[in-house]
Amino acid sequence: MATVLKTPPAADAARAEIEHYIEASQNKSLLRFITCGSVDDGKSTLIGRLLYDSKMLFDDQLATLRSDSRKAGAAGETLDLALLVDGLAAEREQGITIDVAYRFFATARRKFIVADTPGHEQYTRNMVTGASTADLAVILIDARKGVLTQTRRHSCLVHLLGIHSLVLAVNKMDLVGYDQARFDEIVADYRAFARDAGIEAFTAIPVSGREGANVMTRSAAMPWYRGPALLEHLETVAVEPRTAAEAPFRMAVQWVNRPDQNFRGYAGRIASGRVRVGDEVAVLPAGTRSTVKRIVTFDGDLAEAGSGQSVTLTLADHIDCSRGDLIAAPDAAAEPAVRIEANLVWMAEEAMVPHRSYWLKIGTRTVSASLGAPDAVLDVDTMAERPAASLGLNQIGRVGIDLDRPVPAIRYADDRRLGGFILIDKLTHKTVAAGLVRDFPAGGGRRVGAPRSEAGEILWIGGGETTDRAARAARLAERLKAQGRHVFLLDEAALNGLVHDLGEGEPARAEIVRRAREVALLMTRAGVHVVLALDAREDEARPGRLIAPGEDDGEGADQWVI
Repeated sequence: MATVLKTPPAADAARAEIEHYIEASQNKSLLRFITCGSVDDGKSTLIGRLLYDSKMLFDDQLATLRSDSRKAGAAGETLDLALLVDGLAAEREQGITIDVAYRFFATARRKFIVADTPGHEQYTRNMVTGASTADLAVILIDARKGVLTQTRRHSCLVHLLGIHSLVLAVNKMDLVGYDQARFDEIVADYRAFARDAGIEAFTAIPVSGREGANVMTRSAAMPWYRGPALLEHLETVAVEPRTAAEAPFRMAVQWVNRPDQNFRGYAGRIASGRVRVGDEVAVLPAGTRSTVKRIVTFDGDLAEAGSGQSVTLTLADHIDCSRGDLIAAPDAAAEPAVRIEANLVWMAEEAMVPHRSYWLKIGTRTVSASLGAPDAVLDVDTMAERPAASLGLNQIGRVGIDLDRPVPAIRYADDRRLGGFILIDKLTHKTVAAGLVRDFPAGGGRRVGAPRSEAGEILWIGGGETTDRAARAARLAERLKAQGRHVFLLDEAALNGLVHDLGEGEPARAEIVRRAREVALLMTRAGVHVVLALDAREDEARPGRLIAPGEDDGEGADQWVI
């Protein structure tokens, strides 16, 4: 006789409790925030305090923390909570944060992803990386030191990156005797700076990360402070609702999925909006239109998908669409642009070289770009803009950028995912700058296939022997290419097919010059710079700029960089 085993009531209750907990956790709101500020302001210690006091550490993590605190801690006999975040050997050795560290924790009211970013000026580029996806920024200030240059720089950066919820955490209040006057003085200094920087509002909280004062709950050590503790504020702050779900549909194509001849899909992550089967879409920058046939995912087809989801779209028509293109709702179809104006944060030790050619990666599209000289550079101490010939490490400036191919004209203010970009050095492949698209200057956009508004230039290399003339022309052509310009070297070898029917003598020579001149004029109308390595007499028409032997071609030696 078979025996039917029944699940004990206690097991059913436990399963139901776990399911309820999982469901409740999934429905909690998520807040992404960063801690930033100057070096040694206590960012890592503050995050360690949040993790420790919120009971988000396992027993083995606590045991490791106690052991590490005895070996490498900087807090004496107490736990060095910064070690929960600073895990690199170099970080522990120097006592500073070098790389961005992400930590996850949750309370009964909200889930959190916090990024601990470096305060050292040398690692500002890492701070920008951490801030790029944050909803809120906690700006830490050492109560003993007050507002520093790096405090101002980080505040400017989070403001530029579109983070409008700011918390000014005046840390290490225990080291100034929890003095209210010192707190008020720092807040007043920061408010004056924030007004000049365009920061409209911030919440000031006095804390001590080491002692835990005003971190989880209000501290009796500061009875004069009547606002919320840091965690209370983070749990209840009304973060601006993400507009990505309400914005028009846009998805950058990461990969064309072509497993066999019967399937062609365009894979990517939806940057904003929602898409449904049957919706009309436009493929940019070409502007071709089609309708969505299927929305394919690993778990099966969907009827609709929204912001943040990774999907593969199949279209009803066979159209030209490849990696780097943008699939968007017709009303979100941005005009293609070949010139942009951007805020640029320079991250390389080597200064920016105007007119040098860099790779610009925006969304999933990578194009060649040539940078103009900065229109202005921001002085983070005075918040004034000043002229400059270039950008150095950690400087912030407004720069005009010319592109070799069109990109959809989407501003960073309208879409944080598609309006930001990075610049990559073509020789070293290092990321040298992060940029935010400000605007598209008049004439910067054009329909694909339309002629360029700016004509090319003829640079006529004259005089000297044939071999010397050819060498000078080749050097100039390479120089112009390094600046990101479209260049064609028109010399006797390139003309061979056009002049092989001519004989020798003066009439043939004059006809060669005439044909070369006409070819060069036609090419300049298409926006190409033509380096013409051909000698001509003074009485013959030589349009463009004549460069005689030994004459400077107008470019400084410091710009002769590939």
